[in-house]
Amino acid sequence: MVYQKLLTDAGFGEKKLALLIDPDKQAKDQLIQLANNAHQANVDYILVGGSLLHRDTFHETVRCVKQETDIPVLLFPGSAWQISTEADALLFLSLISGRNADLLIGQQVQAAPLLHETSLEVISTGYMLVDGGAPTTASYISQTAPLPANKPEIATATGLAGKYLGMQLLYLDAGSGAKNPVPHEMIKAVRHKVGLPLIVGGGIRTSEQALQTARAGADVVVIGTVIEQTPALLPSITQAVHSALHYAG
Repeated sequence: MVYQKLLTDAGFGEKKLALLIDPDKQAKDQLIQLANNAHQANVDYILVGGSLLHRDTFHETVRCVKQETDIPVLLFPGSAWQISTEADALLFLSLISGRNADLLIGQQVQAAPLLHETSLEVISTGYMLVDGGAPTTASYISQTAPLPANKPEIATATGLAGKYLGMQLLYLDAGSGAKNPVPHEMIKAVRHKVGLPLIVGGGIRTSEQALQTARAGADVVVIGTVIEQTPALLPSITQAVHSALHYAG
């Protein structure tokens, strides 16, 4: 079970690296190469999904990744139709940082009957957008204001609300193409006060940023855009995240 492994790894302080793949941005040959690179770099998870998809390549992307590697594939759905039975698990996202009812519960209601007919592991996830210094596709499509980057207390209160609503994990996201990653002070506050496994992504472009994100309290660090632009960075970023365990110990 993916969630049980996340929980166990977080309990032992083991830091993991997830690669986010946007189906819109990868031709098949590029996708195959990316999956192979992820395997060779010891990436722990692959996330597939996006806020806005223009091409009908979602299912093909999941299928291709599963054929090329045994890395667990987690769906990161931007809408109710982004469901593939070939994945290992689905992050059942609820945008708890916003006030858009469709992304709090509307899309989830549409997806629930479909998920009930599958064997997918469904992981309830409190999704929190954080201001990364520039408008992102996620904030535009969701029509919500991100959490202020300088207000960790708001993020903590939001995370606690998610916990009390029964969320299994939290995802702090500055968004694809963010200028700045989620502030370390916010990560530390949420991890300390809420205590749920914590995924953090958006705006991470260097090994040092990934390392500091893990050290601040992220259990899973997510990268995407930087690897689309510079694939050669993947091994060093993965190694940096994995080394955070030794620093903490």
